[in-house]
Amino acid sequence: MTRTIYTICLLLLTVFGFSQHATIRGFVYNKANGEPVGFSNVYIKGTTNGTSTDLNGFFTLSKVNPGSYTLMVTNLEFDTISQEVTLKAGEILNKKFFAEKGGVILNTVDVTADQLEKIETPNVGVQKIDPVAINKLPSVGEPDIAQYLQVLPGVVFTGDQGGQLYIRGGLPIQNKVLLDGMVIYNPFHSIGLFSVFDSEIMRSADVYSAGFGAEYGGRTSSIMDITTRDGNKKRLSGKVSASTFGAKLTMEGPLKKLKEDGKGSSSFLLSAKTSYLPQTSKIIYPYANKDGLPFYYTDLYGKVSFSGNNGSKVNLFGYNFTDKVIYKDLAKFNWTSFGGGTNFILIPQNSSLLIEGNFAYSTYKINYEGSTDTDRKSSSVGGFNGGFNFLKYFGRNEFKYGFELVGTNTSYDLANPNFAQINYSKNSMELGAHMKFRWLDKKKWIVLEPSFRIQYYATFNNLSPEPRLQGKINITKKIRMKFAGGLYSQSLMSASSDRDVVNLFYGFINGPENLPKEYKDKNNETVAVKGVIQKSRHLVAGFEIDIFKNLEIQVEAYQKYFTQLASVNRDKLFDDTEENADKLDANKKDFIMEQGEAKGLDFTAKYERNRFYFWAVYSLTFNDRYTGNTTSGDVYKYAPIFDRRHNVNLVGTYAFGKKRNLELSVRWNFGSGFPFTPTQGYYPQVDFGNNFNYDYTKANANLGYVPGDYNSRRLPDYHRLDVSLKWNYAISERMKLEINLGATNAYNRENIFYYDRVRNKRVNQLPILPNLNMSLKF
Repeated sequence: MTRTIYTICLLLLTVFGFSQHATIRGFVYNKANGEPVGFSNVYIKGTTNGTSTDLNGFFTLSKVNPGSYTLMVTNLEFDTISQEVTLKAGEILNKKFFAEKGGVILNTVDVTADQLEKIETPNVGVQKIDPVAINKLPSVGEPDIAQYLQVLPGVVFTGDQGGQLYIRGGLPIQNKVLLDGMVIYNPFHSIGLFSVFDSEIMRSADVYSAGFGAEYGGRTSSIMDITTRDGNKKRLSGKVSASTFGAKLTMEGPLKKLKEDGKGSSSFLLSAKTSYLPQTSKIIYPYANKDGLPFYYTDLYGKVSFSGNNGSKVNLFGYNFTDKVIYKDLAKFNWTSFGGGTNFILIPQNSSLLIEGNFAYSTYKINYEGSTDTDRKSSSVGGFNGGFNFLKYFGRNEFKYGFELVGTNTSYDLANPNFAQINYSKNSMELGAHMKFRWLDKKKWIVLEPSFRIQYYATFNNLSPEPRLQGKINITKKIRMKFAGGLYSQSLMSASSDRDVVNLFYGFINGPENLPKEYKDKNNETVAVKGVIQKSRHLVAGFEIDIFKNLEIQVEAYQKYFTQLASVNRDKLFDDTEENADKLDANKKDFIMEQGEAKGLDFTAKYERNRFYFWAVYSLTFNDRYTGNTTSGDVYKYAPIFDRRHNVNLVGTYAFGKKRNLELSVRWNFGSGFPFTPTQGYYPQVDFGNNFNYDYTKANANLGYVPGDYNSRRLPDYHRLDVSLKWNYAISERMKLEINLGATNAYNRENIFYYDRVRNKRVNQLPILPNLNMSLKF
């Protein structure tokens, strides 16, 4: 099979022809564990020909004239590597370097790989995250990317209990989450402080909040692309930790040890974490809930990596995530998610092309059980995704192209607030093809990344051409302007309404078909529904300034316009049958089509020097929805529940002691109030169950309420302080103890979550939660 893949890929190389220049390519690895070393400088001494390694430690130096040179590899955390090389015309020289920790720089380097990245890559609307950055924040238990994401510019989080993450005006369903190339449909647990990901095994996480390139498709708002490390290729190692919230175990090691002159290696990586908060909270946090905080979860992840002598690699991985919430005498939620797949990197022997591929299957199912036998909901989504990417370097420029195949199945069964049943299931297939070219002028003043994607929704016979562009203008090395824009599409929508403030039930629908034939747009003009595919367009512009060596400021303005936005029809009263043909679409269709607009300005300042780290983020956002699904027939403008006008995050970290083994971290968050719908009055609500002979005079009615103008009022402002004090102690060279003492909501601010109208009771976010975490690395 491997030979077949090679043959197919090599046939694609003929379009590039042959060159009289030579090429140097290869990988840089950490000598201690065999892990790739990204963002290292690789250059030819005495020339301007250089590059930096990617996340896989891969580098390519092309268009090198034949001759003898000194090849240099530098990284601030590793010793400099120097090696003599001799090149012949047309030769492709493969190299592997193993870097040792120490940071001994043999030659002065004018710019680091990080500085080159700023100049040579547009990096518009993207935040690059690694475990080091996550560890700088105060953590509740183990550091978690869910807590870090809440600090990012343009990100709004609606609550500690069942809250959702909204990225620059996009719904959770409009955010595509990838784990090693595999689609994860629900990345967060019911308690909003934790995700399903173990930050200990993460290599990187890239969050594209707007204007992303054509290599990503199938979502209209944002992308979160997470990759995991390979297991330790030199020795058995791991980490065990326990806190007041839960416990975690990570194990990794070689199956076949890596040898620098060997013919390949293999390793494994295992991660398991679980919550015992329902048990410990009864003792430690009885003031939060006398019955205990009802959040259960267990996350399992495993990976096996096989590496060839030339850098080619195959990974096999799988996961199982579970979550459960039990509100005593009220409701029970549980969801399960599992999947597995493979990804690989191929380095053809006689070609300068890099080939990447993946194939994976994943599924997600959620169930809800209310206090009555009829109060039930369920939803599921699953499917496969796979594809190939091809990368070709032309000096500093690069050309990337590829294709992707996605198959999805969704089903759900629920009732809307008017007791109308909505049942739906669908299988779909979509095919995407993309190409992207990065061009950098010789003086490095301008960087352009035009890209184009064709997304074909085969099941719905819909072809979506999606041109996109990213760019950067380097006014100076320290002042840079950037911009991006493009068209985007998707078929998935949420099985719950985004008008719900609290909704632990979050399901999926694929290509909703019971839509009205037309709707009113934002200008109150009647528009025909153009198929079931939802679409958007993005515009982003901003600048970066390196004021000092250690101080960087970024400002970005953005607009997202959602031209077609499908949602569950909460106003459905009748079935869509011939008997109800005279009824308004607004009262009989399962779904509605709206338009949306998100505008904002994000400001970020980062300062890092020696022991001190400071990060300030301010976001100004305006989110609007336009719906023509009203009985009056006119368009209605409203603010969605995540419309937070102002959001501020301040993060600071300081390391004490000669060994800097005592670290204080502080995070303060302020957010203006979310919109809510006031109550006009109450009435007895009776479910007749479609029985016209039902004797309502003897029924025990529920308390119904009459809402006022939708989201016409604002909740009080939100603010919270999190602190942690972390102490590290080296028991031996390979064994380290860490103790982390902290608190979330340190000054016990009573932040409102929502108001229970039926019980006439205010429900707050989580109170102060002091926590203790102990971990041992070995």
